[in-house]
Amino acid sequence: MLEAINNYLDYQGMKYIKPEKTVDMASMMSNVRQLAQAARKEFETICKALIPKITPFEPGGVSQWMNQAQICRPHFWCYYLLPCDSQEDVALAIRLYGIKDNFGISVEVSFVERKKSDDTLDKQHKVLSVTIAEPLYYFVQVDSVSHREAGTEENRLRLQEQIKLGDVRKVLVKYDIPLTADITVDDLTDRLAAGFDKVLPYYQATK
Repeated sequence: MLEAINNYLDYQGMKYIKPEKTVDMASMMSNVRQLAQAARKEFETICKALIPKITPFEPGGVSQWMNQAQICRPHFWCYYLLPCDSQEDVALAIRLYGIKDNFGISVEVSFVERKKSDDTLDKQHKVLSVTIAEPLYYFVQVDSVSHREAGTEENRLRLQEQIKLGDVRKVLVKYDIPLTADITVDDLTDRLAAGFDKVLPYYQATK
């Protein structure tokens, strides 16, 4: 399971060139495209299988396998919103992380950057109003660079102050689910649904 995803992770950050625009690398680029499409389809299968386990949340689209600069982007994601939510609201999401042979899917409370409004960041900051404990953790953005911080009360209080001072732009709440080669889609989506339950109080705090 997830063989294409695992193999495509090796191409993170690689520049993709359309096969018709290169002679020397046409065959390789064609293979990369096929692998990327297969990996995205694997992730899409997971996203769809998760839907009945997290009703009434509904999925948006799965991210593309490359960005606008044609850089390979295997860390796919998909956001889930309630029917009453708007596209600018804070949402629940699942996102691939890691490298080949050592990867997983994280569940998170976050938002789509390109769809945010003037109020979205303020809503996101409310995740810090809820107490936290590991294995939940924070993903903190400072000066356009994000880093991981343990889900502790000490960090929660400090991050609240840093938000007020403008030293931190945003804070996500995340929960990781490492993957193994023998995991089934049903088992995986059960674990993802359990992860949604763990982060749900932080999503609710943003409303």
